[in-house]
Amino acid sequence: MNWRARLLALDGMMPGMDDTGGLAWTTLADAPEDAELVFLGFDDGRACFAAVPPQGDAGPRLANPAVWQAMAALSPDDLAIYGGARSLVDWHARHRYCPNCGGNTKLAKGGWQRNCESCGAPHFPRTDPVTIMLVEHDGKLLLGRGLGWPEGRYSTLAGFVEPGESIEEAVAREVLEETGVRVSNVTYVASQPWPFPSQLMLGCHGYGDNEDITLDTTELADAGWYSREDVGAALEGNGPFIAPPPQAIANHLLRWWMER
Repeated sequence: MNWRARLLALDGMMPGMDDTGGLAWTTLADAPEDAELVFLGFDDGRACFAAVPPQGDAGPRLANPAVWQAMAALSPDDLAIYGGARSLVDWHARHRYCPNCGGNTKLAKGGWQRNCESCGAPHFPRTDPVTIMLVEHDGKLLLGRGLGWPEGRYSTLAGFVEPGESIEEAVAREVLEETGVRVSNVTYVASQPWPFPSQLMLGCHGYGDNEDITLDTTELADAGWYSREDVGAALEGNGPFIAPPPQAIANHLLRWWMER
Protein backbone atom coordinates (compact mmCIF):
# COMPACT_ATOMS: atom_id res chain seq x y z
CA MET A 1 0.00 0.00 0.00
CA ASN A 2 1.42 3.38 -1.00
CA TRP A 3 0.42 4.98 2.28
CA ARG A 4 2.72 2.58 4.08
CA ALA A 5 5.64 3.19 1.75
CA ARG A 6 8.30 5.77 2.48
CA LEU A 7 10.96 7.59 0.48
CA LEU A 8 14.52 8.22 1.65
CA ALA A 9 15.16 11.96 1.71
CA LEU A 10 18.24 12.77 -0.38
CA ASP A 11 19.70 16.12 -1.36
CA GLY A 12 21.54 15.03 -4.48
CA MET A 13 23.70 12.29 -3.00
CA MET A 14 23.65 13.61 0.57
CA PRO A 15 21.24 12.20 3.16
CA GLY A 16 18.51 14.25 4.75
CA MET A 17 18.63 14.16 8.56
CA ASP A 18 15.76 14.25 11.02
CA ASP A 19 15.63 16.00 14.40
CA THR A 20 17.22 13.00 16.14
CA GLY A 21 20.21 12.85 13.81
CA GLY A 22 18.89 9.82 11.91
CA LEU A 23 17.93 9.45 8.29
CA ALA A 24 14.94 11.53 7.21
CA TRP A 25 12.10 9.84 5.34
CA THR A 26 9.20 11.28 3.38
CA THR A 27 6.38 9.74 1.33
CA LEU A 28 6.23 8.67 -2.31
CA ALA A 29 4.16 11.78 -2.98
CA ASP A 30 7.37 13.78 -2.42
CA ALA A 31 9.25 11.99 -5.21
CA PRO A 32 10.15 14.20 -8.19
CA GLU A 33 7.78 13.85 -11.12
CA ASP A 34 8.71 10.94 -13.40
CA ALA A 35 11.58 9.95 -11.10
CA GLU A 36 12.78 6.35 -11.19
CA LEU A 37 12.28 4.70 -7.79
CA VAL A 38 14.60 2.06 -6.42
CA PHE A 39 13.20 -0.45 -3.94
CA LEU A 40 15.44 -0.68 -0.87
CA GLY A 41 13.49 -3.30 1.07
CA PHE A 42 11.00 -3.44 3.94
CA ASP A 43 11.27 -1.84 7.35
CA ASP A 44 8.63 -2.74 9.93
CA GLY A 45 6.24 -3.74 7.15
CA ARG A 46 6.77 -0.55 5.15
CA ALA A 47 8.27 -0.57 1.66
CA CYS A 48 11.26 1.77 1.41
CA PHE A 49 12.38 3.54 -1.76
CA ALA A 50 14.94 6.05 -3.01
CA ALA A 51 14.63 8.27 -6.08
CA VAL A 52 17.29 8.23 -8.79
CA PRO A 53 18.67 11.79 -9.18
CA PRO A 54 19.08 13.51 -12.56
CA GLN A 55 22.87 13.10 -12.38
CA GLY A 56 25.28 10.77 -10.63
CA ASP A 57 28.38 11.75 -8.68
CA ALA A 58 31.56 11.22 -10.71
CA GLY A 59 33.81 13.07 -8.26
CA PRO A 60 36.08 11.50 -5.63
CA ARG A 61 33.81 10.51 -2.74
CA LEU A 62 36.29 10.86 0.07
CA ALA A 63 37.38 14.30 -1.13
CA ASN A 64 33.95 15.56 0.01
CA PRO A 65 34.06 16.53 3.71
CA ALA A 66 30.24 16.46 3.88
CA VAL A 67 30.27 12.73 3.10
CA TRP A 68 32.65 12.08 5.97
CA GLN A 69 30.53 14.20 8.31
CA ALA A 70 27.40 12.27 7.38
CA MET A 71 29.16 8.94 7.85
CA ALA A 72 30.38 9.97 11.28
CA ALA A 73 26.95 11.23 12.38
CA LEU A 74 24.77 8.30 11.29
CA SER A 75 24.22 5.15 13.34
CA PRO A 76 25.60 1.90 11.87
CA ASP A 77 22.12 0.83 10.70
CA ASP A 78 21.36 4.18 9.07
CA LEU A 79 24.83 4.30 7.52
CA ALA A 80 24.27 0.89 5.94
CA ILE A 81 20.91 2.02 4.51
CA TYR A 82 22.30 5.32 3.23
CA GLY A 83 25.43 3.74 1.78
CA GLY A 84 23.52 1.06 -0.10
CA ALA A 85 20.91 3.52 -1.37
CA ARG A 86 23.54 6.07 -2.43
CA SER A 87 25.52 3.49 -4.34
CA LEU A 88 22.43 2.14 -6.08
CA VAL A 89 20.88 5.44 -7.18
CA ASP A 90 24.29 6.74 -8.27
CA TRP A 91 24.76 3.67 -10.49
CA HIS A 92 21.34 4.17 -12.06
CA ALA A 93 21.96 7.87 -12.69
CA ARG A 94 25.21 7.07 -14.52
CA HIS A 95 23.95 4.08 -16.51
CA ARG A 96 21.01 5.44 -18.44
CA TYR A 97 22.62 4.35 -21.71
CA CYS A 98 23.61 0.85 -22.75
CA PRO A 99 27.38 0.19 -22.97
CA ASN A 100 26.64 -2.47 -25.60
CA CYS A 101 24.72 -0.40 -28.17
CA GLY A 102 24.26 3.08 -26.72
CA GLY A 103 20.48 2.75 -26.46
CA ASN A 104 18.34 3.96 -23.59
CA THR A 105 18.13 1.70 -20.55
CA LYS A 106 15.14 1.26 -18.28
CA LEU A 107 15.00 0.40 -14.58
CA ALA A 108 13.86 -3.18 -13.91
CA LYS A 109 13.37 -5.57 -10.98
CA GLY A 110 12.75 -2.82 -8.48
CA GLY A 111 16.00 -1.08 -9.33
CA TRP A 112 18.35 -4.05 -9.10
CA GLN A 113 18.72 -4.22 -12.87
CA ARG A 114 18.54 -2.02 -15.98
CA ASN A 115 17.52 -3.34 -19.39
CA CYS A 116 18.41 -1.84 -22.74
CA GLU A 117 15.32 -0.88 -24.70
CA SER A 118 17.17 -1.35 -28.02
CA CYS A 119 19.24 -4.53 -27.82
CA GLY A 120 17.68 -6.04 -24.69
CA ALA A 121 20.99 -6.41 -22.82
CA PRO A 122 20.55 -6.61 -19.03
CA HIS A 123 22.87 -4.60 -16.78
CA PHE A 124 23.38 -4.99 -13.04
CA PRO A 125 24.74 -2.75 -10.25
CA ARG A 126 28.43 -3.42 -9.88
CA THR A 127 30.58 -4.11 -6.87
CA ASP A 128 34.34 -3.68 -7.22
CA PRO A 129 36.59 -5.87 -5.03
CA VAL A 130 39.35 -3.95 -3.25
CA THR A 131 42.08 -5.46 -1.10
CA ILE A 132 43.03 -3.55 2.04
CA MET A 133 45.96 -5.02 3.89
CA LEU A 134 47.98 -5.08 7.06
CA VAL A 135 51.60 -5.67 6.07
CA GLU A 136 53.75 -6.71 9.01
CA HIS A 137 57.50 -7.02 9.44
CA ASP A 138 59.38 -7.55 12.68
CA GLY A 139 56.45 -6.40 14.80
CA LYS A 140 55.75 -3.24 12.79
CA LEU A 141 53.01 -2.31 10.32
CA LEU A 142 53.41 -0.66 6.92
CA LEU A 143 51.01 2.31 6.67
CA GLY A 144 50.62 4.97 4.01
CA ARG A 145 49.13 8.39 3.38
CA GLY A 146 47.17 8.83 0.19
CA LEU A 147 47.53 11.76 -2.18
CA GLY A 148 45.39 14.66 -1.04
CA TRP A 149 44.77 13.20 2.42
CA PRO A 150 44.84 15.47 5.47
CA GLU A 151 48.30 15.93 6.92
CA GLY A 152 49.04 13.20 9.45
CA ARG A 153 46.33 10.76 8.29
CA TYR A 154 47.74 7.26 7.69
CA SER A 155 46.01 3.99 6.93
CA THR A 156 46.54 0.49 5.65
CA LEU A 157 47.41 0.17 1.97
CA ALA A 158 44.64 -0.75 -0.46
CA GLY A 159 44.04 -1.37 -4.13
CA PHE A 160 41.61 -2.81 -6.66
CA VAL A 161 41.70 -6.48 -7.60
CA GLU A 162 42.48 -6.67 -11.31
CA PRO A 163 40.89 -9.09 -13.82
CA GLY A 164 42.31 -12.60 -13.55
CA GLU A 165 43.84 -11.95 -10.13
CA SER A 166 43.33 -13.72 -6.81
CA ILE A 167 42.95 -11.72 -3.60
CA GLU A 168 46.40 -12.85 -2.46
CA GLU A 169 47.99 -11.83 -5.76
CA ALA A 170 46.31 -8.43 -5.61
CA VAL A 171 47.69 -7.81 -2.10
CA ALA A 172 51.23 -8.68 -3.14
CA ARG A 173 51.08 -6.66 -6.37
CA GLU A 174 49.58 -3.52 -4.84
CA VAL A 175 52.08 -3.39 -1.97
CA LEU A 176 55.01 -4.02 -4.32
CA GLU A 177 53.84 -1.35 -6.77
CA GLU A 178 53.22 1.30 -4.13
CA THR A 179 56.12 0.71 -1.73
CA GLY A 180 58.52 -1.81 -3.30
CA VAL A 181 57.94 -4.23 -0.39
CA ARG A 182 57.43 -7.89 -1.28
CA VAL A 183 54.65 -9.63 0.66
CA SER A 184 54.05 -13.33 1.39
CA ASN A 185 51.81 -15.53 3.56
CA VAL A 186 48.70 -13.46 2.81
CA THR A 187 45.58 -14.44 4.76
CA TYR A 188 42.03 -13.11 4.77
CA VAL A 189 40.76 -11.32 7.90
CA ALA A 190 37.40 -9.63 7.27
CA SER A 191 35.37 -7.69 4.70
CA GLN A 192 33.27 -4.53 4.61
CA PRO A 193 30.98 -3.09 1.94
CA TRP A 194 32.12 0.42 1.09
CA PRO A 195 29.46 1.80 -1.24
CA PHE A 196 31.20 5.12 -1.93
CA PRO A 197 30.63 4.40 -4.73
CA SER A 198 30.68 0.59 -5.06
CA GLN A 199 33.54 -1.20 -3.34
CA LEU A 200 33.74 -4.40 -1.33
CA MET A 201 36.78 -4.09 0.94
CA LEU A 202 38.64 -7.38 1.48
CA GLY A 203 40.74 -7.08 4.62
CA CYS A 204 43.94 -9.14 4.61
CA HIS A 205 47.16 -9.64 6.53
CA GLY A 206 50.58 -10.49 5.12
CA TYR A 207 54.26 -10.35 5.94
CA GLY A 208 56.77 -8.03 4.29
CA ASP A 209 60.23 -9.35 3.47
CA ASN A 210 62.04 -6.19 4.68
CA GLU A 211 61.47 -2.57 5.68
CA ASP A 212 63.07 -0.91 2.63
CA ILE A 213 60.49 1.38 0.99
CA THR A 214 60.59 2.60 -2.60
CA LEU A 215 57.63 4.96 -2.72
CA ASP A 216 55.44 5.35 -5.80
CA THR A 217 54.66 9.05 -5.51
CA THR A 218 51.86 8.80 -8.08
CA GLU A 219 49.96 6.59 -5.60
CA LEU A 220 51.07 7.65 -2.12
CA ALA A 221 52.23 10.84 -0.45
CA ASP A 222 54.19 8.89 2.18
CA ALA A 223 54.60 5.46 3.76
CA GLY A 224 56.38 4.16 6.83
CA TRP A 225 56.64 1.42 9.42
CA TYR A 226 54.90 1.86 12.78
CA SER A 227 55.35 -0.08 15.99
CA ARG A 228 52.62 -1.59 18.13
CA GLU A 229 53.05 1.31 20.53
CA ASP A 230 52.63 3.81 17.70
CA VAL A 231 49.46 2.13 16.43
CA GLY A 232 47.94 1.81 19.89
CA ALA A 233 48.58 5.46 20.66
CA ALA A 234 47.11 6.54 17.30
CA LEU A 235 43.94 4.55 17.93
CA GLU A 236 43.62 6.35 21.26
CA GLY A 237 43.99 9.68 19.49
CA ASN A 238 47.46 10.69 20.68
CA GLY A 239 49.88 8.86 18.41
CA PRO A 240 52.38 9.86 15.73
CA PHE A 241 49.66 9.69 13.06
CA ILE A 242 45.90 10.13 12.73
CA ALA A 243 44.19 6.73 12.61
CA PRO A 244 41.45 5.80 10.12
CA PRO A 245 37.92 6.71 11.30
CA PRO A 246 35.99 4.11 13.35
CA GLN A 247 33.51 3.34 10.54
CA ALA A 248 36.30 2.23 8.17
CA ILE A 249 37.53 -1.36 8.02
CA ALA A 250 41.11 -0.07 8.25
CA ASN A 251 40.38 0.97 11.84
CA HIS A 252 39.00 -2.49 12.63
CA LEU A 253 42.02 -4.16 11.04
CA LEU A 254 44.38 -2.11 13.20
CA ARG A 255 42.42 -3.05 16.32
CA TRP A 256 42.40 -6.71 15.25
CA TRP A 257 46.18 -6.59 14.95
CA MET A 258 46.55 -4.94 18.35
CA GLU A 259 44.43 -7.62 20.00
CA ARG A 260 46.31 -10.59 18.51
